[in-house]
Formats: sequence, structure tokens, C-alpha cells
Amino acid sequence: MSTATYTVKGMTCGHCVSSVKEEVAEVAGVTSVEVDLASGALTVVSESPVDQARISAAVEEAGYELAGAS
Repeated sequence: MSTATYTVKGMTCGHCVSSVKEEVAEVAGVTSVEVDLASGALTVVSESPVDQARISAAVEEAGYELAGAS
């Protein structure tokens, strides 16, 4: 298992969180997605490391922007 944490910019409500979770969950290999609205933290658990570009593309598809990864 691999866990990566990112920061998402632009989320303002529960619907934003749902949109991000839904899009990121569709990325191949992702097994769990948690989003914290207050901090913008996006935690992605996957079977193996997922390319950040794929996570970023999913976040952008939801209408938001990835600020960075840790």
C-alpha cells in the first residue's frame, strides 16, 4: 500500500469535497480517498504509488487545483 498527501486549492463546501473524492477515486489503483475541507488535505491510498500527474488531472477534472504534494 502507498499513501500520498496533497493540498487542493479552491474547495469551499461539502460538494467540493465530494467532487474531488469522486474524481480521484476513479484513478486506476486508488483504493481510498480522504479530503479535509478545512485544510484542503487530500490523502490518497493506493495499491502502489500513483503518478502525481494522474491525481492532479483528476483534481482538475473536479474543477480544482493541486497546490502540492508531501
